[in-house]
Amino acid sequence: MAIAKAERLMNLALCLLGARRPLTKRELRASIEAYVEAFGSGSASGPGDGSTGSEESFSRMFERDKDDLRELGLVIDTVDNLDGETGYVARRDSNRLPPIILDAAEATALGLAARVWQQARLAAAASGALQKLHAAGGMPPGALPEQGGERQLSTLEPHIPAREAAFEPLMLACRDRRPVAFDYRKSNAARSEKRQVEPWTLECWRGHWYLAGWDRERQAERVFRLSRITGPVRSRTGAFTAPVPDQVTVRETVERWAGEGATSTARVRLRAGAGYPLRSRALHTRELGDGWDELEIPYGHGLDAWLVEFGPDVVVLEPAELRADVIDRLRAVAQG
Repeated sequence: MAIAKAERLMNLALCLLGARRPLTKRELRASIEAYVEAFGSGSASGPGDGSTGSEESFSRMFERDKDDLRELGLVIDTVDNLDGETGYVARRDSNRLPPIILDAAEATALGLAARVWQQARLAAAASGALQKLHAAGGMPPGALPEQGGERQLSTLEPHIPAREAAFEPLMLACRDRRPVAFDYRKSNAARSEKRQVEPWTLECWRGHWYLAGWDRERQAERVFRLSRITGPVRSRTGAFTAPVPDQVTVRETVERWAGEGATSTARVRLRAGAGYPLRSRALHTRELGDGWDELEIPYGHGLDAWLVEFGPDVVVLEPAELRADVIDRLRAVAQG
């Protein structure tokens, strides 16, 4: 949803909620600035005002806006007045949420969820929503204790980092169902390639963000790691050309692509005192001496990219294709 459209929908919603009586399309057209700028006030006093083409264009936009507001949950009533004109109103009693009362466990869970987004655009929204719940009395006393005007944060808290510059534009593109274009460098490539993608969703896995979507040039489902996106994310016009799968299917695709689905095992040498994430997944561990251990770990798609992150602390022993993939990736990194 573009910013201009969001502002127009907000103004239409406020106008319908604030009306004391049903308003006709003609009255709404004259009352909302975005409609006046685009189509005129609806009178015949100015160029283009009241023309048939202008009226038809406004009617189409108004019907789309009204349908969008209803999809967002706004209850809009349609009323015929004495003159036979159709009026619209969003009654406050039909659009008021019931009181929200949370118990201590629910409030604690909600508070932790709000603190997860310490970075990126969602941080302010999560904090603001929590403050509104406090002000409305929906949070039980002591759910989030305060001291000296500031909330006390526990020593251990969940965090979902979102440091990549591509995170926010991709999050908005996923929400608005807008195609995007960006430059992407694969882990075993020295240069970036241009990609045109229909973004489906963002998923965080092992502390890294991944974008799942439809690659238009390859005509296939693809997963992209955000840290490998170089340069800005650019929006593209037009609708999606491929159907969007359900969230569960997309999450499984990201996990499989990033290396969750293991089909066999691999043996690696790991420097003592290093690679604790690898050690936690090891099926067997054996000390080799001289500051090295041998690990047997699950081997699936994406393991080579993960092993490269440990640098000189990991040496792949077998299988040979995994060793070759890791070496190719390291050479690509060394070549810049």
